[in-house]
Amino acid sequence: MTHFLVTEEKPDGHKLEDILALLRADVVHRCSVIVNDKRPEAKAVLANNVKILGLLTESVELAEASTRILDKAFGPSQAGKGGPPRIGDKA
Repeated sequence: MTHFLVTEEKPDGHKLEDILALLRADVVHRCSVIVNDKRPEAKAVLANNVKILGLLTESVELAEASTRILDKAFGPSQAGKGGPPRIGDKA
């Protein structure tokens, strides 16, 4: 069972790309808070966060691509309505 994502058991879950986009927005907010802090620690954290933002953006794009692939091949997901998964073990 997943904690956050839509499944048969968790129809009120979220799409992966939505969670990643929200996380990215939180990191952007954190960056805006520390961007003017000139201490070396803040600069290092900001640099790390910028790299993380790039990876999150790439992850959002990959998750969106997966959704497009599944939508094209199998139609819209019905998992949010308690329907079966479109791929993978259905047991």
